[in-house]
Amino acid sequence: MALSTALWSFALVVGLLTLTPGLDTALILRTSAVGRRRRAWGVVLGIQTGTLVWGALTSLGVTALLTASHLAYETLRWCGAVYLVWMGVRMLRDTFRGRGADTAGEPLPAGPDSTAGGWRQGTLTNLLNPKMGAFYVAVLPQFIPDGSSHLAMGLLLTSVHILIGLVWSAVLIGCARLLNGWLRRPRNRRLLDRVTGTVIGAFGVRLALGD
Repeated sequence: MALSTALWSFALVVGLLTLTPGLDTALILRTSAVGRRRRAWGVVLGIQTGTLVWGALTSLGVTALLTASHLAYETLRWCGAVYLVWMGVRMLRDTFRGRGADTAGEPLPAGPDSTAGGWRQGTLTNLLNPKMGAFYVAVLPQFIPDGSSHLAMGLLLTSVHILIGLVWSAVLIGCARLLNGWLRRPRNRRLLDRVTGTVIGAFGVRLALGD
């Protein structure tokens, strides 16, 4: 497989994966929609940091050991499931405790508008998802041309994935700004948090069940 063919083919595969609504989309949209743009970009950078780590580990052959080791895979899977369920339950709990609006009726921020805080959240969410590792183990080697350096080519392909992710995240953040006026109503803010919390918790349950 020629280099250009490998890059375009891989870009198509990960592009479709990126566009498919999922946990990352829910996190980015919700964080940005409540007016926390720095934290939203932190989440984006954290997710892409996780992608880079998975790509590098796969290129080095480390993630193959993860998928081959039942104990390691199950440990990571349960850690990820617990983290996601905890995040979803906490978000839902706060909406019922009246933390969705201040005394003036304006929605309160969901945590500080911190890039570092968003980065930690995005990184943990990505790295605690063993399915990302399994995806890279199954897909990445297929696009590395014969005779190429596995590490160099793997990182190049991963960079394509990251670039597509950054572009799509910028679109999501831009679209989420349109919700700012709608979210000035506390009821709408609580609805968004409940929907997002349910989605995140459902991903955690699904991960725990191994689906």
